[in-house]
Amino acid sequence: MKSPLLRMLAALVCVLAACADVMPVKDFSLEKVAGKWYMVGFATNAQWFVNHKATMKMGTAFLQPTDVGDLDLSYSNLNADGSCWRMTHLAKKTDTPGRFTFHSQNWNNDNDMRIVDVVYDEYAVVHTIKTKNGVSEVLNKLYSRTPDTSAVLQEKFTQFSLETGVLAENIVMLPKNGECPDA
Repeated sequence: MKSPLLRMLAALVCVLAACADVMPVKDFSLEKVAGKWYMVGFATNAQWFVNHKATMKMGTAFLQPTDVGDLDLSYSNLNADGSCWRMTHLAKKTDTPGRFTFHSQNWNNDNDMRIVDVVYDEYAVVHTIKTKNGVSEVLNKLYSRTPDTSAVLQEKFTQFSLETGVLAENIVMLPKNGECPDA
């Protein structure tokens, strides 16, 4: 019992130290990040994820810039029963290009989201610090323009996630899934 608690504590300390240094990609382009992405990788030490990672599947995300430089985010996942799970956020721009903040009504947490690596027609790595009741957790996502990613990109995402304090067993490449119909 002691070992898992100590591992989580060590990971939290690592997360808090690493998060402060994670900066958005230089020369971020809001227009180029727009469009459809597949969420192919997911990494976090959050307990809800640890409990559900075995059943998670690939989903889609649509990123749409607003006229004032914010970012409309919409996510969808096709459930096993054919229904769709959907969530949307309006991520507000900050003074740092590639960094956005938003409050999630669904999870009642504050989010500091940074696009830390991107090749606009291939992939994006998104690092989010989620804070609820004074407790912060890291969530890293690997987005791809296609449902397939290379082993090199998966390894790059894995290394980044480890560097930001996520335990190796909590870094997953999501299995392919059908897509939700347009709403």
